[in-house]
Amino acid sequence: MSTFIHPTALVDKDARIGEGCYIGPFSTVGAEVTLEEGVRLESHVVVDGRTNVGKGTHVFPFVSIGLAPQDLKYANEPTSTEIGERNQIREFVTIHRGTAGGGGITRIGNDNLLMAQAHVAHDCQLGSGIIMANAATLAGHVEVADRASIGAYSGVHQFCRIGLEAFIGGYSVVVKDAMPFATIQGNHAKCFGLNRVGAKRRGYSPETIQALNHAFRLLLNSKLNTSQAIERIRAEIAHSPEVDLLVEFISTSTRGVVK
Repeated sequence: MSTFIHPTALVDKDARIGEGCYIGPFSTVGAEVTLEEGVRLESHVVVDGRTNVGKGTHVFPFVSIGLAPQDLKYANEPTSTEIGERNQIREFVTIHRGTAGGGGITRIGNDNLLMAQAHVAHDCQLGSGIIMANAATLAGHVEVADRASIGAYSGVHQFCRIGLEAFIGGYSVVVKDAMPFATIQGNHAKCFGLNRVGAKRRGYSPETIQALNHAFRLLLNSKLNTSQAIERIRAEIAHSPEVDLLVEFISTSTRGVVK
């Protein structure tokens, strides 16, 4: 596989460019950037800082990756951005590098789709199989677990966690942790229970869906507080790894969960 660099692209001599990469017109690649095999940068892409872009990732026009964070405490300390394999990063997406106070790295896993104008701020940690729809925005230090979906024009507050396969509806404002498997919607966001459609599409058994649905009913529809609901869940639902994950997520939350 041959690498193509357009004559108008500015690629630093110290950048590490893998086999089969494509760097389109007017794109800029900094000295500390690594593009792994088969990365494609369309026109007018900027990749800078200590940034690694994984194999087969496709970056569309006017994307900015690895630039300094929008954090007034940032003092140009050496931090980095890590992007995994086979991601699709659409037009005008911005992904900023980490800060020393936040762990020093912004990390994105594999097979994610970041639609146009999405924003991933400093020190965010994203898993794999995630969809961020148009103009979805993550403030600093947000964690997003695998296969979560964040709807168009939604915003997630600093230090929040988005759980495994959580579904955030469009135009939502999330200021607490979004529980795994849940449907979250609104400003400020509320939880509407289990994302049953998503659970069926992902092939969960009827027994698992029933157990999760029962857990959400105890959390949301009973008169129990969260601690009491968790006690009931543990007592009434056994042998469900998905319910165990849900309970662990709630128990380890420092911001509280969206209910």
